[in-house]
Amino acid sequence: MIDDLAREREVVVRERKLDIRVLVWTLIVGFAVGGEARSIAAYRRTYNGATGQNLVASSFYDRFTIELERLLRDLLDHAVEEVAVPHTLAPAFKQFRDVVVADATVVRLHRFLSAFPATHQDVSGLKLYLVHSVTTQSVIARAITDERTHESTLFKTGSWMRGRLFLLDLGFFKYRRFALIDENDGFFVSRLKRSANPEIVRELREWRGRAIPLEGKQIFDVVGDLYRKHIDVEVTVRFQRREYNKTRSWDSKRFRVVGVRDEDADDGYRLYITNLPSGTFSPEDISTLYRARWVVELLFRELKSQYGLGRFQTEKEHIVRIQVTAALLTLVVSRAILRLFVDHAEELDDDCVFPTERWATTFRSYAQRVLSEIVVSFNYDPNLPNTWYQEARQPAPSRQTLLEEVNAALYADFTS
Repeated sequence: MIDDLAREREVVVRERKLDIRVLVWTLIVGFAVGGEARSIAAYRRTYNGATGQNLVASSFYDRFTIELERLLRDLLDHAVEEVAVPHTLAPAFKQFRDVVVADATVVRLHRFLSAFPATHQDVSGLKLYLVHSVTTQSVIARAITDERTHESTLFKTGSWMRGRLFLLDLGFFKYRRFALIDENDGFFVSRLKRSANPEIVRELREWRGRAIPLEGKQIFDVVGDLYRKHIDVEVTVRFQRREYNKTRSWDSKRFRVVGVRDEDADDGYRLYITNLPSGTFSPEDISTLYRARWVVELLFRELKSQYGLGRFQTEKEHIVRIQVTAALLTLVVSRAILRLFVDHAEELDDDCVFPTERWATTFRSYAQRVLSEIVVSFNYDPNLPNTWYQEARQPAPSRQTLLEEVNAALYADFTS
């Protein structure tokens, strides 16, 4: 498949010394080899070490083209459709077709990379946007933009939302977005933005004694006066629809706002807005569900800490995109191998658990051996001593080492 796509994308026009299959796997698996900045020189050393070849720097560098970036994007599109790690979920999650988390992270780049303008002067920043499935533990959508692009604009609504639960942070807070999720038969839970302050139209839970009535009041106007364990109310929100015939009409919807008492939170409550039904999900259930949103934060941490996302040494936009796509392919390949172990444990009725960050550390530790196994399957015979000999020797015989320069200077002083 790599060969076919490479020819289709014109990454390979005719057979040469460089094997495109090994180059792709070097980028994917080689990305997991920690400790070194992600430079093309480092990839070349990994490639030469795995194959026993001695590709010169210029020949290797010339393969890092826009066509190679497109090839990796095609492979990533294929991979994310194929990889899903079985995951044991509580019954509350199983009511949904999928549980989805969307978020973005910023990667600092070389300050002269003008293609990725940042929000601050004299720096460049790439924004990596991911839509992550909690149910299958896999990436289902992604985008690479500059730091100034707001992640909220990358979130696409539509019929694909049917039956899915979306866990959204405040960066995606928008009443019109919530309405579209609801109208596409999807579900959502989001933190409630303080500036929203919707009006309460109905209490969904009765309280004994002299409880403060909430109907007709705005949520943040009264929440500071409450001491109950939970808040569970229905609110009305107003929003503008998308522009049509150069006009934007106003609309309104009713959603549910729940709160869970937390002395460390602002106003003493963690507040959420949702369209989940009150008869099925209690405020405590919704708060617990929302905690699953942290899986995408752990995913970003894995990409940055385990696979070195952001340690790039380049001033070229397409090379940055190649390396970010390679990092995502590394993640997908790692998850694909993890799925084999999960399946094997299930066949043995072994209830062992494989924490994703622990798995990533293990995968990275043995990544070089994984690459060696792959390359041997392509009938290469690595010659490590020869690779060392070629890589370690002085490329320009006429260039003196530091000690040779010192000796020559001392000899010249001595003879004079």
